[in-house]
Amino acid sequence: MKKCWVIYNGSLTSDKFRDQAELVKDAAERAGVSATLMKNYEVLMSLNEQLENRPDFVVFLDKDILLATFLKNARIPVFNDPEVIETCDNKAKQYIQLAKNHIAMPETIIAPKVYPKFTIEGSGYYEKVLEKLGLPMIIKEGHGSFGMKVYLIETKEDFFAKVDELRGVDYVFQQFIATSRGRDIRVNIVGGEVVAAMYRSSETDFRANITNGGVASVIELTEEQEELAIRAAEAVGAEFAGVDLLFGDNEVPLVCEVNAAAHIRNIYNVTGINVADKMIEYILGELG
Repeated sequence: MKKCWVIYNGSLTSDKFRDQAELVKDAAERAGVSATLMKNYEVLMSLNEQLENRPDFVVFLDKDILLATFLKNARIPVFNDPEVIETCDNKAKQYIQLAKNHIAMPETIIAPKVYPKFTIEGSGYYEKVLEKLGLPMIIKEGHGSFGMKVYLIETKEDFFAKVDELRGVDYVFQQFIATSRGRDIRVNIVGGEVVAAMYRSSETDFRANITNGGVASVIELTEEQEELAIRAAEAVGAEFAGVDLLFGDNEVPLVCEVNAAAHIRNIYNVTGINVADKMIEYILGELG
């Protein structure tokens, strides 16, 4: 019998992280795999000793990239690969990768590195950004989940206050897609195939995330939406991904972002599709 670890972050107190791991564990056991839930700190990353009780594979539901790399270096198959997790965890890095692969997305400018005790205000740089993207615009921090650390900037005063606040932080400036205000699509991809999708909307927020009060329903994807979601996951190398799509002019789809450790409880509740079953099926097929 194959053995796997399902790793999640033990420092996060919200039940949804444990719930995510339980869904995957149960799917593995249904497929005849002996599965163990592991908090990230329960794996001792001792670099001078061999890892004991090695699993046959790891489903990595955390952003502890050092741990994922440690396990990969121990020659344990890790899903998703740590390089994929790292790329998706930093949205600035992710957008560079998406652009490299010609993925349709809002016009995006990567903010330059500015050290916390210094500033480039007065250099004319920020005025160029304002001229190019206009207002309102989105400012999005590199690291953030569930729609957090994403800001709708509507005035020059707010713009300059936010860039001053974000000195020392990776972030991007992004075109605001007014036609998609308060609505998007979450598409779950496994092994280059669409497994499930849901439409999300909010009457009270420019973001559609369920965590921020959005509601969700089943959606049948157009061929264009499905193709773009698959290409976006492939662009960042993700075997498992939650791809968020926006509605551009004339409903043309645009990629908002790709999540390498997308939560699957909400899409399960909405669609009745347990993405975890497809994840385990894919892994077992890859391992042979």
